[in-house]
Amino acid sequence: MSTIEKALAKQKLINKAQELSVSTQNNINSQQVNENVSTQNTEKTIEINTDIKSPNSTFNVDLDDMSSRGYLIENGIRSSIKDECRQIKRKILNNAFGKAAKTLNNSNLVMVTSSKPNEGKTFISINLALSIALEQDKTVLLIDADVLRPSLNRELGLPDSNGLIEYLLNETDNVSDIIYNTNIDNLKVIPAGEPHHLSNELLASDKMLTLANELAKRYPDRIVIFDSPPLIGITETLVLSSFMGQAIVVAEESKTYIEDVKKATEALSENLAVGLVINKAIRTHKDLYGYYGYGYGYEK
Repeated sequence: MSTIEKALAKQKLINKAQELSVSTQNNINSQQVNENVSTQNTEKTIEINTDIKSPNSTFNVDLDDMSSRGYLIENGIRSSIKDECRQIKRKILNNAFGKAAKTLNNSNLVMVTSSKPNEGKTFISINLALSIALEQDKTVLLIDADVLRPSLNRELGLPDSNGLIEYLLNETDNVSDIIYNTNIDNLKVIPAGEPHHLSNELLASDKMLTLANELAKRYPDRIVIFDSPPLIGITETLVLSSFMGQAIVVAEESKTYIEDVKKATEALSENLAVGLVINKAIRTHKDLYGYYGYGYGYEK
């Protein structure tokens, strides 16, 4: 029996005692029980409202913190990471809205993945989204589709909230309920949501296909970036890739095996525009070592 149920049961006993004209002390106890129940209900309501953001909330990203961790926050200063992201971004935009778009299914849907975990795909996903958000005539929707190991909320410093999993589980009917605005112009996000034991299977579901098609067609000027699970060991990632028009495979220089990259990409559909981003590339400039940047290749 819960605390509130016990309190209500006690209240009934006190009321009965009042009818029998028992001591005044019981009346005092009754008032205390009511106050306890009221306090518990108030605390519970506050807790729920704090944990879960309401639909159409605006997430406030700490721009200074993001910038200090290497993310592409516009500050008017030119940098190598901005230039490199611009080059990759141009390939994505050309494939999404240029001549190649006619040869691709859902050309504005882009999955960012890797052969195995911890190669920096979330870092690349966020930076590409931030770079595209700087475009004057484009918007970007960033989706945390790595539902087993979600990291978008952590990296952006956002609170826990309903997201992709809740939508795929039919716990929310309208996709607009899980699309959140941010304080960054032209950038919206869909979090992963609460982990579920069928998370990966949900990524390969018919509802996910319907969602992908809806996102591709609802806003023709929008790029949708899916921070996706790795390709090796998770078969549902390949199913997810079949909904996309473009795929970027992230590899960490001096760590990722070429055979893993081959294994990861050879299973992808030949109808995809597939790009390769080399993350954490070590460069030298005089006596300076350890610069983290990007190299890339892109084919269609």
